[in-house]
Amino acid sequence: MKTAKKVVKLQLRKERVRGKIRGTAERPRLCVYKSTKHIYAQVINDLAGKTLVSASTVGPEFKDKKVKAGTIAAAKVIGSLVAEKALAAGITKIVFDRGGNLYHGRVKVLADSAREKGLKF
Repeated sequence: MKTAKKVVKLQLRKERVRGKIRGTAERPRLCVYKSTKHIYAQVINDLAGKTLVSASTVGPEFKDKKVKAGTIAAAKVIGSLVAEKALAAGITKIVFDRGGNLYHGRVKVLADSAREKGLKF
């Protein structure tokens, strides 16, 4: 099965990336997960094991926007939403975790949108 091999390769990439990245109280980790229909972003403090801020295309904040969920425009909205929430929580510096995905397309747009709103990577 080709899809099973793809999933295994994604898991290996994810573990390799996560092995090098840790979120602390000073610099929490911005974790991105994308599926074909939705995109999710969380700011996580790994030392405490807590999610500090989150935003996704299934959340109520996104429903007000008139954007289709699985697009680049949606990723831009989610990046700005998570950045606004993080800044409101007093978080300015983060570590970016692309979650095994390539830094391209929706992942790149989300990161660029968060940078534009004031987060420092």
